[in-house]
Amino acid sequence: MVVAIDAGTTGVRALAVDEEAAVVAVSYRELTQHFPAPGFVEHDAAEIFSLVEETLAELAGVLADRGLPIAAAGITNQRETAVAWDRRGRPLQPAIVWQDRRTAGRCAELEREGLLPLVRERTGLVLDSYFSATKWEWMIRHGGLEPTGDVLLGTVDDWLIWKLTGRHATDPTNASRTLCYDLTTGAWSDELCGRFGIEARMLGEIVPSSGRIGTISPEVAGGALAGVPLSGVAGDQQAALFGHGCHAPGQTKVTYGTGSFILMSLGDTRPEPADGLLTTVAWQLGEDPSDRAYALEGAVFSSGATIQWLRDGLGIIGEAAEIGPLAASVPSSDGVVLVPAFAGLGSPWWDPGARAAVTGLTRGVGRAQLARAAVEAMAFQTRDVVDAMAESAGCEVAELRADGGAAVMDLLLQLQADQCQVPVVRPSTTEATALGAAFLAGLAEGVWERGDLAGLVGCEARFEPSSSRSRVDADHRRWLEALQRVRS
Repeated sequence: MVVAIDAGTTGVRALAVDEEAAVVAVSYRELTQHFPAPGFVEHDAAEIFSLVEETLAELAGVLADRGLPIAAAGITNQRETAVAWDRRGRPLQPAIVWQDRRTAGRCAELEREGLLPLVRERTGLVLDSYFSATKWEWMIRHGGLEPTGDVLLGTVDDWLIWKLTGRHATDPTNASRTLCYDLTTGAWSDELCGRFGIEARMLGEIVPSSGRIGTISPEVAGGALAGVPLSGVAGDQQAALFGHGCHAPGQTKVTYGTGSFILMSLGDTRPEPADGLLTTVAWQLGEDPSDRAYALEGAVFSSGATIQWLRDGLGIIGEAAEIGPLAASVPSSDGVVLVPAFAGLGSPWWDPGARAAVTGLTRGVGRAQLARAAVEAMAFQTRDVVDAMAESAGCEVAELRADGGAAVMDLLLQLQADQCQVPVVRPSTTEATALGAAFLAGLAEGVWERGDLAGLVGCEARFEPSSSRSRVDADHRRWLEALQRVRS
């Protein structure tokens, strides 16, 4: 077995994957969300690790009862979330989640100071509060964090690596989401760290995405995985790309999670910055920084979060699983468009000042039309990114592979196929993120060879475009009109 630790935005799961890439056991715990002020989103880093321990202990118990040995473990994680802790392993402040918008004003200030061209050239990112650096800066400037030698800064992967093995380390997939990592050198940029008031020594050592990082301490989860090598790490979206087997340039996937994230593999050549899109490290399989692969990414901030709002904010559904059947119960949204810019707009618009809206309401609109508009919004947002990617990369997307919680909805994947006018494939497991982490760890420990991986990813369903381009374009124009109304 290879164990994948998936520390996501809304929950933590531990999964066991066998040599045929089948998920044989899962343990899950929901993670508490904290909203202390408008635009603020926080997690308790201690709770994240506690849930990791709980799920690992439960999973290890199941595997022990079945007599199944564990060869390796890997981590995949919510990216960009900023964590600060001391060398005794105690969190110093609440973790600032990637969705948090408290530093939007600071990003605008830095852009006015002329920092954006340097950020684009060095990191492939944009100046947005989505990324980690301004969150760490806020902790130091406004959170009372004293930048002493006892203070460590990192993302969720680094925090877990420290707690599991005692090593302060991260990998390029996560480092490349911080605004502090230089894509050219494969190292922390002292210049960029300085602009954010961060000392590079506070950040973790950068290690390959696949390779032994350390062994799990006997103090973790009651010793349930003591001595198991921790040998893989990747941010959740890059892990999903790897788990889908999208290794060749042009292969593309979408993950429908709290947000939607679309990544296109680009191979080992770093592209020039593209308007509205991000350049990110897809993975690094060897020790040499030249072993890096790259990807284009589009980040949509609200997908599953929109469904949570329908459930928790409006109360029109009792459980998230109700959204698909409710949306499919009507043939259309009757002209209703929901633009879920609750935390601004991500790719390809990058408008932090935009706010959510519902347009086209009439007295005939009910729960079902709102539910369908929410599902349609996922498809529209993904199309916007796919169109931008095809233009930037100079190649058409031939197929879109889908995973994440909402990928179980046939309606969503059919709408996506229609909007993008390409086939959409749902793999035999929608746990592509965890599978990617398991693959990276298993490669390092000899469970698999890289050439074997593509054959391990099966297809559960394939959705072909069924609507004409003229019809879907008319729907998309209505979406764009509504979207322009919410722009700042």
